[in-house]
Amino acid sequence: MTPTTARHPTIPPTIPPTTPQAAPLPTTPQAAPLAATAPAATGTTTIATTERPAPARKLARGAGLGVLLALLATVVWSGSFVATRDMADSVPPVQAVFWRWIIALAAVAPFAARPFWRQRRLIRRHLGFVALASLFGVALYNTLVHQAGLTTSAGNMGMIMAASPVIMAVYARLGGERLGARRVLGMSAAALGVLLLVGKGSLTVDLAAGDLWMFAAALSFASYSALLKRRPAGIDGPAFLFTTFVLGALMLAPAYAVSVAVQGGFPATTGTVGPLLYVGVMSSAVAFFAWNKAITLIGAARAGAVYYLQPVCVALLSYALLGERLGATGIACMALILGGVALSSAR
Repeated sequence: MTPTTARHPTIPPTIPPTTPQAAPLPTTPQAAPLAATAPAATGTTTIATTERPAPARKLARGAGLGVLLALLATVVWSGSFVATRDMADSVPPVQAVFWRWIIALAAVAPFAARPFWRQRRLIRRHLGFVALASLFGVALYNTLVHQAGLTTSAGNMGMIMAASPVIMAVYARLGGERLGARRVLGMSAAALGVLLLVGKGSLTVDLAAGDLWMFAAALSFASYSALLKRRPAGIDGPAFLFTTFVLGALMLAPAYAVSVAVQGGFPATTGTVGPLLYVGVMSSAVAFFAWNKAITLIGAARAGAVYYLQPVCVALLSYALLGERLGATGIACMALILGGVALSSAR
């Protein structure tokens, strides 16, 4: 009996070894937070990988939209050079520009007059800036273009206007924007193509009086585009556009009155009203809105790279509508321009 009772004390010592084996139970609560936190960490990582590219995708979409809007404005403006050249013999330049902006005002008023009225105090506060933009982009630029149409071809008008992206890039660089080697190389190639296109395969260019007017127009347009980057943040696109159109028409009104008194009016025919409607609605309301928005999205320098396509569009339209010839040299220069634009406008 005694040995039997002596064995029972030895049984409890065997129990502790089993409890240490069960001791991992306290460690499982420590592992449980790891298991609980692992999905959270994984979820956080998953969210980060899905959300981090979102701003990049948004920027890419904005950049793509900006390029498309700049291309739309470029194509529409290319048609305006053809329309300007077509009515140069029947409508005096100042009268054509004045009616252009009156038509443009009628086109944008339905959706721009109310924002203009809401922001009138802010516009009044920045009236000097808006007036300067109106002078360069509305009154001066378009008058110079119509004046150039009297003594040069539509093709030359479009090709010389392609000098404006170079000036835009200079303005952008002076403003602290980094252009990058690829963009500079692309713009240089496009500019070389434009020079060869103007010189018909040679770098020696014989300029007419209208060509000089167009160089002045290119400088004016580049100045306007550079100003757009500094547009006051509170003034939205339609209100800004409407204000510049109103101020531009007011600036042109005295010159218009003098032109009517000295030169007389022009006949309202299909050959005059049709081109005026195009340059008033498409080239003024639609194209200027698209261009202003494009500069907001991608900047003046990059939008200017797309603008190099204008000589190509003008040359094709001039050949199709006005019969202006386009030879093998012109096609080769266009290929050089297209390559430069593709290189300089890529992200």
